[in-house]
Amino acid sequence: MSIMRIHIHTLGCKVNQFESAALETMLSQRGHQVTAEETGLDAVIVNTCAVTAEAGRKSRQAVRHFRELNPGAVMAVCGCWSQAEAKAASALGDVVFGSGDKAGFVEALERALAERTPCARVDNALERRAFEILPAGSPEGRTRALLKIEDGCVNFCSYCVIPYTRGRVRSLPLEKCAAEAAGLAREGYREIVLTGIEIASYGADLPGRPTLTDAVLAVAGAAPDCRIRLGSLEPRVVTEDFCRALAALPNLCPHFHLSLQSGCDRTLLAMRRKYDSARFYESVALLRRYFDNCGLTADLITGFPGETEADHRETLAFIEKCAFSSMHVFPYSLRPGTAAAGMEQLPRAVKERRAREAAAVARQMKRRFLEAQVGRVLPVLFETERDGVWTGHAGNYCQVRVRGAALRNTVANTQITGLSNGTLWGNVLL
Repeated sequence: MSIMRIHIHTLGCKVNQFESAALETMLSQRGHQVTAEETGLDAVIVNTCAVTAEAGRKSRQAVRHFRELNPGAVMAVCGCWSQAEAKAASALGDVVFGSGDKAGFVEALERALAERTPCARVDNALERRAFEILPAGSPEGRTRALLKIEDGCVNFCSYCVIPYTRGRVRSLPLEKCAAEAAGLAREGYREIVLTGIEIASYGADLPGRPTLTDAVLAVAGAAPDCRIRLGSLEPRVVTEDFCRALAALPNLCPHFHLSLQSGCDRTLLAMRRKYDSARFYESVALLRRYFDNCGLTADLITGFPGETEADHRETLAFIEKCAFSSMHVFPYSLRPGTAAAGMEQLPRAVKERRAREAAAVARQMKRRFLEAQVGRVLPVLFETERDGVWTGHAGNYCQVRVRGAALRNTVANTQITGLSNGTLWGNVLL
């Protein structure tokens, strides 16, 4: 078998990031060299995203870009965009898989290099029933590890194609969650991020129907010296029992990313979300009651089809009420194949203007949250160093910088002394 020099380019969510890291591990274990360099390659893997039409465009653009940089390399494409648009992906790539079967993808890539024959294998995601267990962590080792505990989604929101590209809910069994977490702790990781396409539905497919709470407890118990951070949550999973159980864990990070999308009930109904603004705010209030100084972040879509100016103003008022510590704001992007694609669309200028207005509110909220951290002592996991300045993240996900000696992969209590250009500065307490 020939040894390949491979570059992996990843678009999209944390699940894609986890799966790209798993591909890196699998390829390294087979003797191949995975490199950050983008030229002089034997093969390029583009792990694509399809969450919006813009994400699909960027996926196509990335494949063409790397083809131009490496005309003789095997071009391998996987992920949600190639799952959704297999024909278009096959016209651009030599090895084309969808969002599943990463082991088969690696084998097909090796065959393509040896035999120079194309391979396209994209299944029907809705027919998947098994959770594909992939190696967690990274060959080179980092401070924070992603651990995918769930795949798939059955919410079928009107704007989203992901249920069709990822399939039904499939979960990593509890004992496997614990074993993976224990392994990551042994490898030296100090933080484990639990991720999935829709982790609120964790366990719905498993015998006994364990819940996300059960998974968090299993992971936290198996890796007591690691911080545990949760990925994106549906508001419905945040209940009194959920908060009470998780608040008892000393190693849980007090940072919660809630999938909002809109603060207007009329728009949420059109989006086919499973909650209204009152239920969402109930989740916000519960988290703040149980987790002191917690970071609450959210996603927001502006300019959804049919959204009026009054609906938009209602959303702006709602996000201010929630007082998020940070937000991701996106103008609505039409995704062919979804119910929302058939609705009456708003002009691009309207969507983008509303996104700018929401982003301005989000910046104000973030600044207020950061200002409230000054004077506090926060536990910070330090990750990178540049010119004597160490950067890390507090449990509530605030970015913190300090000057000092070697701190990499260390969790240290840090006195926050000031705020500069959106970043907190502090001193490590000895």
